[in-house]
Amino acid sequence: MPRIGVQLMMLKNEVEKTGPYEVLRRLRESGFSAVEVSQIAMTTENLVEMRRARDELGIDFGALSAGLGGGPNDSLLADFDKIVEDTKALGSSRLRIGMMPFTAMASHEALLDFCRQAEDVSTRLADEGIALHYHNHHVEFARRGGNTLLDVIRAEAPTMRLEIDVHWVQRGGKDPVRTLEKYAGLVDLVHLKDYRVGELDPAAFEALRDGDRAAFMRAFTGVVQFGEVGEGNLEWTGIIEQSLASGAEYLFIEQDQQYGRDPYDCLATSRDNLVALGYQHLF
Repeated sequence: MPRIGVQLMMLKNEVEKTGPYEVLRRLRESGFSAVEVSQIAMTTENLVEMRRARDELGIDFGALSAGLGGGPNDSLLADFDKIVEDTKALGSSRLRIGMMPFTAMASHEALLDFCRQAEDVSTRLADEGIALHYHNHHVEFARRGGNTLLDVIRAEAPTMRLEIDVHWVQRGGKDPVRTLEKYAGLVDLVHLKDYRVGELDPAAFEALRDGDRAAFMRAFTGVVQFGEVGEGNLEWTGIIEQSLASGAEYLFIEQDQQYGRDPYDCLATSRDNLVALGYQHLF
């Protein structure tokens, strides 16, 4: 049965303070039982605590994260065997790449090189019983020669599946529901975070009064925020229903920035709003 869970990246600072077991215990107490691990150091100590949380608390590790080269997660190019071992140790069968290396965006040739590497590790992971997924941001919806970058990734790394992030789809100028429908059958993982338009900071109006129009315009064009689910402008019933229709097994709440709020409080708000929409049974 599909489940709504938490992207642990939101709580990476809490993990550094208390260790993963305490974070996962708090999540379990607040009604979450599934997580996706990203930007958490996969040390021996952390892995022991995560396995303890799985065994004692029933935490379901829906997916782990890896990269191709530098970044906050272990690299599939340098740490392939370790990543496979960690994934299996937590009872997961899914890995996700959170973003292509920045250098892969520089040219079509660089993008194709990334795709070749991704396809290679995807087929190797499949031999280990692990599926690899690619997580989109907005940049993948840039168009080159009539195709989006995501179209190129799909064509050139055909065994790699998708993790659709609906906020970044919206920010990329696409409709989340239609995008989920387009990739039906490939979308095992979905990121739930709202697309919120914030208020202009008072400092922007001070800049305008001082004649600094450039500063005002930077604020004016920078009001998009990462919102708690249900606190922004996305239509969540349609998104959830299409996610399920497209085959999603895990829908992870994620909020890249919390703007001064406690991340646990942000997660509680998202959960409450989803329950109010009728999705209690997915937690």
